Amino acid sequence: AERCGSPRAVRAAGGACAANLVAVVVPCHRVVRADGAAGHYLYGTAAKQALLAHEAAHAG
Repeated sequence: AERCGSPRAVRAAGGACAANLVAVVVPCHRVVRADGAAGHYLYGTAAKQALLAHEAAHAG
């Protein structure tokens, strides 16, 4: 939301990420809750956590 110029529009940004059908191309799985929890993901929390773990293991 902040990067789009509307830092208070977090619900709208979250809704857009939740509806993202090209999740690996547009990396909405990187959006996590303010408390650090994974949060919801269209393809399931397990898939989101697996993507995040894969990226962390292969970070340059």
